[in-house]
Amino acid sequence: MARIVVIGGTGYAGAHIAREAVNRGHDVVVISRSEPTDPISGVNYEQADVRDAAALAGPMAGADAVVSSLSPRGDMSDSVLGVLDNLIGDLTGTYTRLGVVGGAGGSLVAPGGPRLFDQDFPEEYKHEAQVGIDSLEMLEKSSEGLDWFFVHPAEVFGPWAEGERTGSYRDGGDVVVRDADGNSTISGADFAIAVIDEIEHPKHRRGRFTVGY
Repeated sequence: MARIVVIGGTGYAGAHIAREAVNRGHDVVVISRSEPTDPISGVNYEQADVRDAAALAGPMAGADAVVSSLSPRGDMSDSVLGVLDNLIGDLTGTYTRLGVVGGAGGSLVAPGGPRLFDQDFPEEYKHEAQVGIDSLEMLEKSSEGLDWFFVHPAEVFGPWAEGERTGSYRDGGDVVVRDADGNSTISGADFAIAVIDEIEHPKHRRGRFTVGY
């Protein structure tokens, strides 16, 4: 059993990750500013301002993995990179693994590129995509003393396309995963399976990977 801390665990991706982790018997702590509207049985919830590094120190103590699933929206629009910078500083040199949920925009359309972001990317999602791209760059520039992984979901991912838990997914490396018809999707539950699989059986130390069907 691992102690897994999910930052932003009341959001879409975070809640799915917390649920999958507790269902596998892990000790799960969710840190968020808001109380959960639908709390998950077995998850320990801690209310804190995630932008305050000192407020995160206590709940993160002794964690085997910390997963950041923050979205750069609303009043967090310009804060996600600052939170990540604090996490990198706090976890470098420790045994705690840092996982970061990114967006699809930074994944490649083919081996060697270009990125989805460099194609005909929707304007309304460009800010979120850029934050994900900048987050990955911060991790790649971090000290070797930080063990991290970064996960890109498929293009279609979110509460508007919930999907079902199939128990399967494909790992595309750094290339977006598509099916035979060119569709790129993943349900929240199956995305969470990929994240917890990576924590339990690391395959992408200090690296990124994409997830889809």
